[in-house]
Amino acid sequence: MNWQELSSASHYKTAMAVKNEMANGNLPEAVIGIEELIHALSRSEKRALKSQMIRLMLHIIKWQSQSERRSLSWVASIRDAREEIADIQEETPSLNENVVKELWDKVFIIAKRDAQAEMGKKSVVTSLSWQAVFDDDYDLLDEDFSN
Repeated sequence: MNWQELSSASHYKTAMAVKNEMANGNLPEAVIGIEELIHALSRSEKRALKSQMIRLMLHIIKWQSQSERRSLSWVASIRDAREEIADIQEETPSLNENVVKELWDKVFIIAKRDAQAEMGKKSVVTSLSWQAVFDDDYDLLDEDFSN
């Protein structure tokens, strides 16, 4: 059986195929299937982490680049992306701070490109700090709307 191909296509079908191999007494083949399923699930979670990091950085770049257009939806997107990242890391402890740092530069490039496309202009943001991405508060409560 081509476990890699199957696990890339469907985690459920892979689990069912592993179950069938076990039911047929073919434990060595079932072990191979389980190992490939674990790798596939890990890749899937890493893609989810990367996607949330892009969403988070994109909104922070927009926040820093277009202060006049800040919105509650940006605040919500930043908060939600942070929560999703925390959930992913809780469910998959191997996707720790080191993995985030490994992805950082590539994710920033994608986020900046996407932010510029959404804004319709170049961004002057050249980098984002860990604090800006994960610790700083983003809200509209301190904004001065008197102008």
